[in-house]
Amino acid sequence: MSDQISVVEEKKPATGKPAEESIKLHAFYKGKMETALKCRMGGWDDFSIWYTPGVAGPCRAIEADPERVYEYTSKWNTIAVVSDGTRVLGLGDIGPKAGLPVMEGKCLLFKYLGGVDAVPITLDTKDPEAIIDTVKLIQPAFGGINLEDISHPKCFRILDTLREQAEIPVWHDDQQGTATVVLAGLINVLKIVGKDIDKVSIAFIGCGASGVAVSRLLFGAGVRPDRCRVVDSKGLLHKGRADIERQREEYTDKWRLCQITNAEGRTGDTARALEGADVCIAMSRSDPTTVPPEGVYRMAKDAIVFALANPVPEIWPSEAKEAGARIIATGRSDFPNQVNNSLGFPAIFRGALDVRAKTITDGMCVAAAEALAKRAEESGLHEKNIIPGMLDREAFLREAVAVGMKAQEQGVARLAVTRDALYENASRMIKRSQKVTETLMGIGLIEEAPVS
Repeated sequence: MSDQISVVEEKKPATGKPAEESIKLHAFYKGKMETALKCRMGGWDDFSIWYTPGVAGPCRAIEADPERVYEYTSKWNTIAVVSDGTRVLGLGDIGPKAGLPVMEGKCLLFKYLGGVDAVPITLDTKDPEAIIDTVKLIQPAFGGINLEDISHPKCFRILDTLREQAEIPVWHDDQQGTATVVLAGLINVLKIVGKDIDKVSIAFIGCGASGVAVSRLLFGAGVRPDRCRVVDSKGLLHKGRADIERQREEYTDKWRLCQITNAEGRTGDTARALEGADVCIAMSRSDPTTVPPEGVYRMAKDAIVFALANPVPEIWPSEAKEAGARIIATGRSDFPNQVNNSLGFPAIFRGALDVRAKTITDGMCVAAAEALAKRAEESGLHEKNIIPGMLDREAFLREAVAVGMKAQEQGVARLAVTRDALYENASRMIKRSQKVTETLMGIGLIEEAPVS
């Protein structure tokens, strides 16, 4: 497998075609995931081992020592992707049934890129307490939980509560996963332009789950909040935002950002937030008019623009470049510098599962970001290569190892595993997953669809 994916020449998307082909392919395969046996079946007598009466042996062993469930079942490598369908990609509140194709797609990425078995679970409730209770009820069957596409602000309470109360790692990819990959990209772009992380000014455009989580992780990594500005749908955040103060019990994180960012007390819109900023990190509406070119023009020298909305970025890269941006990143694979959370979550869970982590900390995410940044640096940093490509297997291995080692350092790992053992296991699991898929395709058990 190649170390880097190729990047096509910048262009705007051909309207409709990907969606049309996706409809055909989803209908042909009738979904993207299925269960398959991992044990050998040599004959009818094997049923007495894998099921009754032989299965009573491991059942009794687990009853006597519950930790043995990780040894005798698939719990050690299986997670649930849990969503209520209230904030799906760029589609919004489309519900649990319409959100299922996305959750299956997430499971595909977990398996192919991280060797992690993942099960999509979409819940027919929007009640945060019901979601919390459901996750706690199903956790005996899983080694971890990936919360996905849950609307803001309830996603914060759900994640915080479950991280505190669950016995397995629970994380929200829209928060922690996105933040990890953004930090990796930021580390490298600052190297290219020669600026220090504790001296840059960042304009965060968007204050949803991703925006809040990215700001938190970046502040923890050395960015100074007082030098940064945050914009929501009503304009710049500042201490005088009475509308947020009135709802501060619900919007706790947004009100906190009002207190610690924007030391100047600026008011106004996105363009005003961008004035003098070194970096723009936009995670807002999937609309190319969200970040105005005139705002980019007023940014600092060697301006950096991360326009990460999908499928359409907040500003087209060509327009950002014309307005003076030196380095541009998006969430798309058909532009240079794809900053996408798929670079993070498969490997982060791989590392967490391999040391049987109790949680996934911000420190583990920072370690993953640093590993990603270092991997890109090895291939030669430049303005169109700030982060590894999606098919760089080595990048995922380095991340998994960094996460596993940091979990042990922070005391949240149940197992002690050496760096070499972590690397070897991650390599084996990822290669196995990809080889199984390639083999099934090669022998025709995964059929070739009759569409281009």
